[in-house]
Amino acid sequence: MTVYVRGVPIAESTGTGDKEKAREILARKVGESVGGRDVAHDKATINDLCELVLADYKLRNLRDVRNVQWRYDAHVKRLIGSVRASRFGARQVRQYVQTRRAEGATDSTINRELSIVRRGFSLGHREEPPIVNRVPYIAKLEEDNARQGFIDGPQYDRLLAAMPDHLKCLLVVGYHLGNRLGELRKLIWNQVDLAAAEIRVEKRNAKGKRPRTLPIYGEMDHWLRWQRERCKGERVFCWTQPAKRVTPKEKPLGSHLKGWAEACKAAGLPGLHFHDLRRSAVRNMERAGIPRKVAMSISGHSTEAIYRRYDIVSSDDLQSAAKKLAEFHARKPELRIVKK
Repeated sequence: MTVYVRGVPIAESTGTGDKEKAREILARKVGESVGGRDVAHDKATINDLCELVLADYKLRNLRDVRNVQWRYDAHVKRLIGSVRASRFGARQVRQYVQTRRAEGATDSTINRELSIVRRGFSLGHREEPPIVNRVPYIAKLEEDNARQGFIDGPQYDRLLAAMPDHLKCLLVVGYHLGNRLGELRKLIWNQVDLAAAEIRVEKRNAKGKRPRTLPIYGEMDHWLRWQRERCKGERVFCWTQPAKRVTPKEKPLGSHLKGWAEACKAAGLPGLHFHDLRRSAVRNMERAGIPRKVAMSISGHSTEAIYRRYDIVSSDDLQSAAKKLAEFHARKPELRIVKK
């Protein structure tokens, strides 16, 4: 194998005839080279910079490291990994965008991939000594992928009736509180206090890294008790693996909710995402008059700007507003000004 030490190629034997093992040794050497600041600025590649990003994610124990690793391995490494950092600029960015669009990637997806490269340049420039002399400008593409879906009370009732048993309680909690799916999937029974009517979201499971206490209200109590009878294990939300030769085993829910799409279609809501429940909960809390600070604490929104994006106005809201305005103007004829 050949590694670069301060820009000088050095060939050395891996001491093995196994190709897979040799690749592992090479990958480790590359990581050690980056970690040891031995990559010269004129030899550094996009791969070197992305390795810095992955190392930074692992060092800080960030939860998104697997997603970043996958994006890098599947696309960035394949298309521009071998490009010298010193030669990377606007032209390479345009080519990457064009290629990924041709492959069917959305602009939001491309932004996430290029953000790895952007972060890599920043980290590379901070190294001592720096492994890049400059941080090129990588513009973000305009994104227009904000969803507008939500469900109302009657739609929720139909959906609950159609939902398979292992997702019913998850639907109820998601609709009433607006939690992210990732938070609910990690919820354990020790965090659910039915007597005090509270759910505690721990810091390690919260996206904003802030613990929160959520209320149990309405039919949530009934369905959580029903779920407790079904799931005897540690996790609140689980599904039972079909038995073959052994006793059925409870397994945690994955990111793909088995039976969700079919239930939505049966309820007349094809294409509904679980995240749309989050938007529904925010909308309901706004209309119920819940103080915004309290509502944001329940839903887990860290900024009011993002929270407001979830408060969707429906056609019923508009009709109600029009009716109230018409009644107001009918009661105030003296406010009309007639020009002569």
